[in-house]
Amino acid sequence: MSQKPIAPKTPIASSIPAQKAPINPSIFDALSDSAFIRESQLVQSPSRPDTPAPLPFSAPTLWRKVKAGTFPKPIKLSERVTAWQVGAVRAWIAAQTQAAGYLP
Repeated sequence: MSQKPIAPKTPIASSIPAQKAPINPSIFDALSDSAFIRESQLVQSPSRPDTPAPLPFSAPTLWRKVKAGTFPKPIKLSERVTAWQVGAVRAWIAAQTQAAGYLP
């Protein structure tokens, strides 16, 4: 009996095309204050560790901050779409930066 050669395995994730283009901080900076941004584009995901995100924490932390009232509440755009207004996120980032003493 002859054995069939075994092809090298390719990781499944690398063979699946990306569904959405993530928003990196430079694109986030280019958005208008009235634009909306979704959770997946706002926070770092463990499934995309090399993709930059404007906020340095996870989605569960984002929702804990929203529940505690320390992060802006999202806006329900439709039954299944929730997003944050970019201007509100920028204001929150600026307030955090100023409170930490990084801005004059």
